[in-house]
Amino acid sequence: MTTTKQSSTYLYLVCLVAALGGFLFGFDTAVISGTVSLVKKDFNLDVVNEGWFVSCALLGCIIGVSISGKLSDKYGRKLIMILSAVLFLASAIGCTFVSSFSQLIIFRLIGGLGIGVASMVSPLYISEFSPSRYRGMMVSLYQLALTIGIVISYFSNAYLAAHAGDAFSSAGMQKMFGTEVWRAMLGLGIFPSGIFLLSLFLVPESPRWLLLHGQEAKAKDILIKVDGAEAAKREIAAVKETKNTETTGLKELFKPVYRRALWIGLLLPFLSQVCGINAVIYYGPKILEQAGFTLNSALGGQVTIGLVNVVFTFVAIFTVDKWGRRPLLFVGIGGAVFALLVIGILFAAGVTTGPWILIFILLFISCFAFSFGPVCWVVIGEIFPNAIRGKAMALATLSLWVANFLVGQLTPLMLEDLGSSVTFWLFAICCSPALWITWKLIPETKGRSLENIDNYWKETYNAAQ
Repeated sequence: MTTTKQSSTYLYLVCLVAALGGFLFGFDTAVISGTVSLVKKDFNLDVVNEGWFVSCALLGCIIGVSISGKLSDKYGRKLIMILSAVLFLASAIGCTFVSSFSQLIIFRLIGGLGIGVASMVSPLYISEFSPSRYRGMMVSLYQLALTIGIVISYFSNAYLAAHAGDAFSSAGMQKMFGTEVWRAMLGLGIFPSGIFLLSLFLVPESPRWLLLHGQEAKAKDILIKVDGAEAAKREIAAVKETKNTETTGLKELFKPVYRRALWIGLLLPFLSQVCGINAVIYYGPKILEQAGFTLNSALGGQVTIGLVNVVFTFVAIFTVDKWGRRPLLFVGIGGAVFALLVIGILFAAGVTTGPWILIFILLFISCFAFSFGPVCWVVIGEIFPNAIRGKAMALATLSLWVANFLVGQLTPLMLEDLGSSVTFWLFAICCSPALWITWKLIPETKGRSLENIDNYWKETYNAAQ
């Protein structure tokens, strides 16, 4: 007879540890914005190498997410999260002490691998670990951690840049925090990476992965601790039932029964990026300067954008399991499209004085923060069958990174050649199809177990035949 007891504290702590992968994702992708001009000056970079410094991590992301699905299905979610933490830590240490630009590129690539792996495995682990009634809130913690990572990188960059001229007794410290302060900006990632790595040794493996690999006793103890004995019994029975009918190859996802899930997994992450969120996050100062803000006030506006992104993610955390996924997506995406259209109109009409541009940018950010941002991760963590969830989520996350790459590459050209008004109208057009997808394709999944959602696809398909 087991003596394991249910503990909600245990659930929250484990999910918070996994969410640290989101913090590192946000920190590592946003910290680069404060280092570009400094690295360009120190290494005397031309335009090509400047672009390579910014985008090389993206190559690592694509590679990382491409391999993470297969590895996590084979070796477990926990081990692959540990791998991502090691990659983050190696990148932060390496970037701090590099002696050449080529070395810097190598360690940025390593950091990109960590981002790619964490961006898939952390939300996957949380979705599998959490009880169905809390799953939306727990997965939203990942997005919250991501937004906090972005804001912390903004503040740390600003603080280090402001104190770069301070005197230090040590020559090494003077170099790191003075003449080459970009080393300190990138090196701060050592601390959260180390905490993430050490904390992961204290969390268990995903119980669903354990069940799929014949380790029922371990899985049962974890499930009881998370949600009680009765719930554990139901979950084990449901996983066994689906395990007996599933194959483990990715070709399973391309069967007609999972066609809707595949389209959702590919399109929702893609559209969440081409709506322009990262254009605002990464190019906010440039956009605000075009709206008439000075550089200092534009940077202040960027910090405000980051803070609003954090605050409104809490809306999703406290409502996604109460109101459901679809209502948040409808309201948030609709509000984002409206805000983008108005921003374009304001630029076209020349209304660039006063607070109006910033107000509607903040409206767009807030709508994204409680809908597209967190709910996308929740949905793609729920809709795929157990046996291939890792591989399928890797495919969905790869779609997100492809869109991220396109937006990052094209936004400067669009702002320069098309102007701000047309750029924001294009973002609104790209965002709009997500409303149709939410209406026609995405089922409401609040309160459903992962196995119940899998059965829903099969029942829906059979009923249509």
